[in-house]
Amino acid sequence: MHLVHKSRRTRYRQPFGAVPAGTSVQIGLEILPEGAAIRRVSLVYAYGLYSFETSRCRLAQLDPNGPNLFFGTAIRMPLDVGLFFYWFEIETDQGKTFYTCNREDLAGEGLPGQAKPRYLPGEPHSPAAWQITVYDPSYTVPDWLSGAVIYQIFPDRFNRDQAFSAQRFQDHALPERIYHLDWSEEVDIAGKPETGYLACDFYGGSLAGIREKLDYLAGLGVTVLYLNPIFKARSNHRYDTGDYECVDPLLGDEEDFVALCREARERGIRILLDGVFSHTGADSRYFNKYGRYPETGAWQEATGNGYSPYGSWYGFHRQGDQLFYDSWWGFPDLPSVNEHDLTYRENITGPDGIARHWLRLGASGWRLDVSDELPDGFLRELRLAVRAEREDAVLLGEVWEDASNKISYGSYRDFLFGRTHDHVMGYPFQQALIGFLSGQFAAERMHHLLETLREHYPPAAQAASFNLISSHDTMRALTALAGPPDPGSREIQARVFLTPEQRAHGEDLLRLAVLFQMTSPGCPVVYYGDETAMEGYRDPFNRRTFPWGRENRAMQDWFAALGRLRREWAVLQRGDWTILHAHGDCVVMSRSLDEGLADAGQPRHVLVAVNRSREAHSLELDGRTIRLNPTGWLFEADGRPVALPAAEPNDS
Repeated sequence: MHLVHKSRRTRYRQPFGAVPAGTSVQIGLEILPEGAAIRRVSLVYAYGLYSFETSRCRLAQLDPNGPNLFFGTAIRMPLDVGLFFYWFEIETDQGKTFYTCNREDLAGEGLPGQAKPRYLPGEPHSPAAWQITVYDPSYTVPDWLSGAVIYQIFPDRFNRDQAFSAQRFQDHALPERIYHLDWSEEVDIAGKPETGYLACDFYGGSLAGIREKLDYLAGLGVTVLYLNPIFKARSNHRYDTGDYECVDPLLGDEEDFVALCREARERGIRILLDGVFSHTGADSRYFNKYGRYPETGAWQEATGNGYSPYGSWYGFHRQGDQLFYDSWWGFPDLPSVNEHDLTYRENITGPDGIARHWLRLGASGWRLDVSDELPDGFLRELRLAVRAEREDAVLLGEVWEDASNKISYGSYRDFLFGRTHDHVMGYPFQQALIGFLSGQFAAERMHHLLETLREHYPPAAQAASFNLISSHDTMRALTALAGPPDPGSREIQARVFLTPEQRAHGEDLLRLAVLFQMTSPGCPVVYYGDETAMEGYRDPFNRRTFPWGRENRAMQDWFAALGRLRREWAVLQRGDWTILHAHGDCVVMSRSLDEGLADAGQPRHVLVAVNRSREAHSLELDGRTIRLNPTGWLFEADGRPVALPAAEPNDS
């Protein structure tokens, strides 16, 4: 008996992918009996999010005169958002067979077997069930975000402002801090002898320094600036928040932030802030472990030194004479907060809370650090607060996996149903694209990974997904594409650089990565310095200073040309996306818009092809031969070549 259900083909499931709650979905199964007598064919399904109910319905034979047997049904999704998992059960005169999802099949085809799938969190996920994401029909994202070009800045390392002097460092000195007067000096990996490494070395980048580079950023086609944390903190990364209410004085002040937002908006650029709401710094006004703040902190209260309004935010416990507290992943400098505490929630999400305050000052939304460690109820309340302040404000979540079926703390999470996040970090996109171009797997695998996201994500989430190729938490794209594997310790990483040959090849691959990124659905994200081919492994080597005056101009021109096209062409922002060819070393994709949806003079059809190989390839596509040079590319708009700088186009 041969069974066929391909979830990505309309013959077997329609409509494609995620659906609004209440949608009727047609599901079918094709059977070639091969001598087996079919007695019953059933669709078995489970629906829910935090808990699930399992049921079944018998499928009707729909095409009795066809060469094969075809069974199907139309089933209406519930009005509550959630995950709809399904598989098939076939009873014959030879016994019972389960037909379950093959997670590795490009078409979404299944596998027959004798075991029914497990879908509950904590259970093994093999064999697998097919998934339909059922989302809120009102789930949309603001127009300014859909298809935006995003630029991520690590504030201390981007640009010093013209008013910078060493006095700024002296005014905010702490014993554990290291200050670099030389902007091009290597990052610190040792720290002070008495403290060890604490990520407390500073270069003096500032908000005013970012403001001075707004014209440069606009020239790259940027429409959104995503800033790593800017609030007062001890460390250079500032994920150890000291005070949510003020800008870190090394970066500037509230007036600098307002000016940055205002002048950015004048250039069509929005500002996203990084919100760290699962923990604070131990060195903070809220915890105040080191007594550097005038307020009585939770640490003082826990040690019997007064009352703190923040005492209930943290979890303390004693073992004998020792006092311990809950902290993020065991890091003592990052005490965890209790997001269920109502005073903490009021501080963050209330009418005068942190989230709304910075939106009033000009921010357009928040990126939530480790949002999979924030309770769903807190996330929903935060979204309501953000939207109450500004209808077009957004929440972005840091989620590293497929966010539609993300499991944390023993449960599926309410992430992409239209009630918490507007969108999430596109690490799966990064893993697919960098994995393909660096030779970890073939084009077929990349295609499958991207199709899985397209199948699972609601359209709004796809349109706003942060499609990055580097970030402050991953190695630089250039290093990932052409460098040796991660060598291990910081001491070894500090000594490993690309050879001239590796760099040249890496730059060829980086051009391909950016071409694919800028022409794919979602929001392309440029991590500061990638446009000038910076290299580096993990933190802190992926956080070096921007090499002003020593830029790779050819690479900057490549990024800028593609960024401007992305900003201008509607077809690249919201056109339909199709992979036309994905085999071995080569991928060909298209974007298209129906007539009337593109502005006058803009293309409606775009074709992009890339070849990662050091050898040339010829592809047959729709009656034409496409020749791709070694690490070559093709970029056409309405059938005409698109000129890009500093690289030779292919003959086709």
